[in-house]
Order: sequence, then structure tokens, then C-alpha cells
Amino acid sequence: MTVIFASAAVAAAFALLVYTLFSRRKVANVLQTADGVSRVAVADVRELQLSQGAGRRLVGPAFSRFGEWAQRISPQGRVESLHRQLVLAGLAQRYPVEQILILKFVLGGAATAAWLFTSLRTIPFAILVGPLTVLIFFFLPEYFILRTARDRQLRIQRELADTLDQVTMSVEAGLGFEGALERVAQSGSGPFNDELKRMLLEMQLGASRSDALRNLADRTDVPDLKSFVFAIVQSEAYGLPIAQVLRVQAAELRDKRRQRAEERAFKIPVLLIMPLAFGIFPALFIVLLGPAAIRIFRDLAPAINP
Repeated sequence: MTVIFASAAVAAAFALLVYTLFSRRKVANVLQTADGVSRVAVADVRELQLSQGAGRRLVGPAFSRFGEWAQRISPQGRVESLHRQLVLAGLAQRYPVEQILILKFVLGGAATAAWLFTSLRTIPFAILVGPLTVLIFFFLPEYFILRTARDRQLRIQRELADTLDQVTMSVEAGLGFEGALERVAQSGSGPFNDELKRMLLEMQLGASRSDALRNLADRTDVPDLKSFVFAIVQSEAYGLPIAQVLRVQAAELRDKRRQRAEERAFKIPVLLIMPLAFGIFPALFIVLLGPAAIRIFRDLAPAINP
């Protein structure tokens, strides 16, 4: 009986495999033609799959499974933090978390293989250099993502005051808030303009203004932008004039930008202490005191060695 059931299971699996490989599944898509008539286009799924390259059909699923495995074994907090950094860097749409985890494991495995199977393990202090190199290569993608996210948030912070001034002038000139945002987003370039375009797209797809603004604040890590979003949402909730709120927010952002510039200017003397102490002062002492030291040595040389 066991042999009969096993044979039946093998036969069923073989039949299912043959059906999967050779069946022609159809997918119907409704197309709207130029004359307004809806037509049904039928696509063969098997032909669509076979039209792709063999590498994509074989390597793609393997990498997908490896990415899922890497995500399962990684700590959930690290995965969420990595996804947050990808969002802040503006790379979440192009590079999913699974791909970054695959890259981390590949780099870490390559560094481990280079340390174990080459002559690198014979160098002095290899027991310390090897694991350190593996850790550096493993966390290298996260470092680049973190650096990209930090630079992008700084650019958003620098562009925020000027963009808000343009929005304020457009609203005072008679445009609506959404129209002013669209005009500013289309006329410029940069990470903040990209975020504004995405916010406007969300509003076109049906999201309310408050939800789109909150999503904009969630995708960034700029306190000034979060304060601006909070002010706009509150003004919409209490019915305050949007032009007056924008004017107050623009003036506040200009003051904060000036204060940050003054703060960076006050830090310059402190930052110059190290270059002066270890770079300029020693050379200056050598130039000023060197000739005197040589003369004193020449005068004392006969007395020391008569």
C-alpha cells in the first residue's frame, strides 16, 4: 500500500510538472483603443516567460529566495532601520531591502573567502585584521546608504526656505496651495522638489492634503519640514488663511537658516585650533627659532669640545 501511494504521488507530481511547463495560460487585458472601443488582448504567460533571458528566469528567483532568507535571519530592528535609511536616501523605490541584504552577505562572504583561502591569513595580526575586514565589507553598503541619506536630508533642509518663499509668493499672487506647489516643483530640481512631486501625485491619486503632507514629513528627517507640515495641517483644521501661515513659516525658516549660519561661523575658530597647533605653529617655530638655535649651537660647540 505504501508503494502504491508513493507511486501515485510521484505520478501526480510529474503530471503537475508537465502541465506547468507545457500549459498555455492566458491573461486577458482590456485595452481602450483610439475610437473608444474596448478590446480584449490575450497574452500567453508561458510565451512571456520564455521571452525573457535564461539568466533572468533562473538567477532572478534564486536571488529572490536568497533575499527572503537574508531578511528572515536578520534582526527585525536592523531591517526596519535599513528600510528607513533607504527611504531617507530616496532609494527605496530602486533598491529594495532584500537587494541590500544580498549585497551585504555577498561582500561579507567574499571578504571571508579572501581571508581564508588566500595568503592574507599569513600576514601579522591576521587573526585581528581578518574579522575586522569582514565586518567592514559587511557594513559597507549601510555606510554608503547612511551617508547618502544624511546628505539628502541636508540638501532638503537647505532648499526648504527658498522653496517656501516661492510657494508664499505664488499663493499671494493668486494661485492655490496645490497650484503653487506644482509650479515650484516643476520649475526646480533637487530632492525636495522630488518629494513635492510625489506628494502631488499622492493627492492626484485620491489622498487628502493632510495625509499627503504627513507622508511627506514621514519620508524625511528634517525638523523644520515637520514643523511646516504641522502648521499647514493645523491651519487647514482650524480654517486659518493659508497665505498668512506660509508667510509666518517662511520668515521663521529664514531666521533659523541665519541662526545656523551664525552658529557654523562661531565654530570656525574652534575648528582651526587643531590645524594651527599641529600644522602651522610647528613650521612657524622652526622658521623663527631655527636660525637662533643653530647660532647658539655654534657658539656653544667650542666650549663643549675644546
